[in-house]
Amino acid sequence: MRKLTVSLATLGIAALGIAVPATAHAGPGCNANWNSHDRDGNVRAWDGTDCGGTLLGVTAGKDPSWGDNLGPFQGSDANTASSVMNSGFVGGKDVVAFYYLDEYNDSAYGCLLPGEKYVDDLSRNHFTNNRTMDNNIQSHTWVTSSACAPGSFIS
Repeated sequence: MRKLTVSLATLGIAALGIAVPATAHAGPGCNANWNSHDRDGNVRAWDGTDCGGTLLGVTAGKDPSWGDNLGPFQGSDANTASSVMNSGFVGGKDVVAFYYLDEYNDSAYGCLLPGEKYVDDLSRNHFTNNRTMDNNIQSHTWVTSSACAPGSFIS
């Protein structure tokens, strides 16, 4: 009887290990957004996690100040993003560099590769100065992956 109990306990633990995913689950909101836009050449940002809440901006270009009155991101868009997407075209400058400060100040940034597609919760990511990226982006531009330092890539 003891062997049967031990066998059933072992089987139960093994089954639990199979049932619990080993990787984080991507949010359904970002997946749906990605599926509706695919590679359309743009960067997007939302004030909510999982590409939800208010869409702050969409652009194929860059924006040196999300808090000014110019460009695709304006006014209260600065320091508001909680999820971002890179649906840019692959090749050349296909990485989006998000900056902690205006004017692409490279003292603190995080880079989103095109293959990563999106970050559904920026609170899991940090700029190169170790500050959280959630609600702290003030500018962005397109760069090559070689312009990003090791450890600056976000996911």
